[in-house]
Amino acid sequence: MSSPIAATAETEETGTGRIVAVLAFAGITVALMQTLIIPLVPQLPALVNASAANTAWAITATLLAGAVAVPVTGRLGDMVGKRRMLLVSLALLVAGSVVGALANSLVPLVVGRALQGLAAGVIPLGISVMRDVLPRHKLPGSIALMSASLGVGGALGLPAAAIIAEYADWHFLFWTAAALGALVAVAVVVVVPESTVRTGGTFDIGGALTLSVALVTLLLGISKGSDWGWSSASILGLLLVSVLAFAAWIVWELRTPQPLVDLRVSLRRQVLFTNAASIMLGFAMFALSLVLPQILQLPAATGVGLGQSILVAGLVMAPSGLIMMAVAPVSSRITTTRGPKITLMAGAATVAVGYLLGIVMMGAVWQLIVVSLVIGAGIGLAYGAMPALIMSAVPASETAAANSFNTLMRSLGTSFASAVAGVVLASMTVSFGSTAVPSEAAFRITMAIAAGAAILSVVLASFLPRHQDGENEASEVVGGAVTDRATEPVE
Repeated sequence: MSSPIAATAETEETGTGRIVAVLAFAGITVALMQTLIIPLVPQLPALVNASAANTAWAITATLLAGAVAVPVTGRLGDMVGKRRMLLVSLALLVAGSVVGALANSLVPLVVGRALQGLAAGVIPLGISVMRDVLPRHKLPGSIALMSASLGVGGALGLPAAAIIAEYADWHFLFWTAAALGALVAVAVVVVVPESTVRTGGTFDIGGALTLSVALVTLLLGISKGSDWGWSSASILGLLLVSVLAFAAWIVWELRTPQPLVDLRVSLRRQVLFTNAASIMLGFAMFALSLVLPQILQLPAATGVGLGQSILVAGLVMAPSGLIMMAVAPVSSRITTTRGPKITLMAGAATVAVGYLLGIVMMGAVWQLIVVSLVIGAGIGLAYGAMPALIMSAVPASETAAANSFNTLMRSLGTSFASAVAGVVLASMTVSFGSTAVPSEAAFRITMAIAAGAAILSVVLASFLPRHQDGENEASEVVGGAVTDRATEPVE
């Protein structure tokens, strides 16, 4: 017969597991939105009666909305409640999915995709909730699992969306997304408790507006550079506005008493170098999604491609998402025993090895599966360490804002990868009939650049301070709640 103490511990263990499972499921659901529409891209012009250039806004709108939403929802989460903002984000995802499901023309489709993009803050919010409500000994593994959900959702979303798009009406994709979002929202309400750690105060509207202008103009310039011409007045104008807006934002944030992002905290060595390494890893992660599907789907007659369908391409990518989740316990173990710095460096180094293998292993489907598995394992290790590094350097009251800013840095890295890879793949081509397709050298160079980004991430991570046993948090868990141990986090 078990003792009351053992029964209580078992109950708490079960409750903790449910919270982690629900938050990870929320992360996977939101990550699915990133790849939801990719199988439809070639068919979109006919489906919504618009040009290919205009239908590209269905992807761009999600990117721009997510960039704006992540820092804003993070700060609001610290102010008014992380669980509350988590539910708001999920409500926007459901609303966007319903709008997309009802769309038969381009404008409502773009509006729906933008609303879906506004849910991008779910993963950093979920990580922040974990810090506030979970026992401390559960944090490393839970955070690693939540971080991995980004890659899991992205990798599994492509084959799932391809299957739905092939065998059902395309609107069913959005109805499925709406149902998943609603299910997650209900689960959050039932299972996830609200954190009591809040900053209060007033929202930094000026900072939000200037950062939004800076991000939208930067990402729009990067995403449309190849289409509009990198030297065109439109692109140069967007990039100039972005630089000026970033400068104005920095000045504003340093002067306002309650900034959207505390730049003084962000300039601390641990936060600064973690964010810099995050940009490089975001770059490396997204390069995989740009290279492998093209190699798999290009006709074999090109001398480069393997002539596979988009469904096969998705199935090849799916194991990388599964291994990200599988290595979450490994990431947690390394973080606990050696510290998150070592975990980040090991993950980034593994990603670099994966791309170096890809340079010489791109001639068969099984080879690309091996490459994606190695890169996925590295991403899983590294992504699990980043929130731990961030949270060990910021007060508990700024957790959501700091995690959201780190997520934003990764998103910038993916955008840079899209731009750089787009230039390389478009400028190094071979003729195939009447069309030009990327050459074998273009793919090898793109993977070499991604490997270089991962190696640079290792170098940046080496400047992080070394902590014993992965512990340097400025907080401790008492009865499931987090209380500050020091006013200023130890660096």
